[in-house]
Amino acid sequence: MKVLHVIVGLNVGGAELMLKRLIESQKNLPGYEHSVISLTGPGVIGPQLMEQGVRVRCLEMKGPFGLPRVFFQLWTEMRSLRPAIVQTWMYHSDLLGGLAARAAGIRNLIWGIRTTDLEKGGKFTTRLIRKLCAYLSDKVPAKIVCAAEASRQAHIAVGYDPQRMVVIPNGFDLSRLRTTVDQRRTLRSSLSLSEHHLVIGSLGRFNPVKDQANFIAATAMLAKLNPSLRFLMVGRDLTLENEVLTTLLDRTGCSDRYILLGERADAAVCLSAMDIFCLHSRTEGFPNVLGEAMAVGVPSVVTNVGDSALLLGGHGIVVPAQDALALSCGLQRMIELSPEERKLLSEKAKRRITDGFTMERSSRRFRQLYDDLSTPV
Repeated sequence: MKVLHVIVGLNVGGAELMLKRLIESQKNLPGYEHSVISLTGPGVIGPQLMEQGVRVRCLEMKGPFGLPRVFFQLWTEMRSLRPAIVQTWMYHSDLLGGLAARAAGIRNLIWGIRTTDLEKGGKFTTRLIRKLCAYLSDKVPAKIVCAAEASRQAHIAVGYDPQRMVVIPNGFDLSRLRTTVDQRRTLRSSLSLSEHHLVIGSLGRFNPVKDQANFIAATAMLAKLNPSLRFLMVGRDLTLENEVLTTLLDRTGCSDRYILLGERADAAVCLSAMDIFCLHSRTEGFPNVLGEAMAVGVPSVVTNVGDSALLLGGHGIVVPAQDALALSCGLQRMIELSPEERKLLSEKAKRRITDGFTMERSSRRFRQLYDDLSTPV
């Protein structure tokens, strides 16, 4: 079965990583052949897929003036490949890839939705495209896959066809989330962190929707009360070269307590170096990074956005979003737990991931969806 994926780009992000994991979970299965079209460039993930023998084509779209050319290339590619399934990822790809698929005579089309809070983090053009997708949702796709139940509900509220929507949560490749005590110790030692330091960590790109300002404001309150606390921030643009970030840190009066690692390839090891993980976003769909922290075994304090509370399943602390005082209090509650209590909490959270949110489980649900669509009624 040929499955063609259409995505805006292939830099590191939740959708892009899920696409990569999905293809990797099926590329050795008999009968499945995946290929990818990036509307823009290859990013970081494109070469990684190509190294594994996955066909990746990049259309290098630069802006709206390139839409006619890109649409024609998509249509031509689909007519040539004749995939059994076309799967698009996020609004721009849903609209452009969806219309191209229907023009090419392909009816087995799956749209992909990942966002939840439709009022935050969206540009005008994105909101316009979402409205068009809502209008076309009962005409163009055969199915609409949401990464989170919160995403499904939010999109039904703005006009998406509920009859075509199904929730398939992200899955986690547990084999890539295994870490050792030695890896934790080595990384902490390289950062001048001893076992006497209590490390509160954050992982995610620097972006307003991730709300690093909220994390910094909350942890600055704690820093004044507890000299053993250190704050580890990992993700794209979380570096000293980021002037907006360094200004926020300087205002705390304790910027030396914050460790900025930028984007790393060893995210699991970075998570293992934390004693407490903090998800501080103002909006999420299905928060991959929280699932990864749970799988690594780090107790978590999260803002109540998207499916974060659902994923955590009661095995952590949930606070309101965009409320630094509430986040600070939630972190303080976690700090006041004994090491044994935090360990028990993290073990329950880890078991929740291994029991219900593996990549194997997610991949199996996608395979069932592909089979259902491609089987004649």
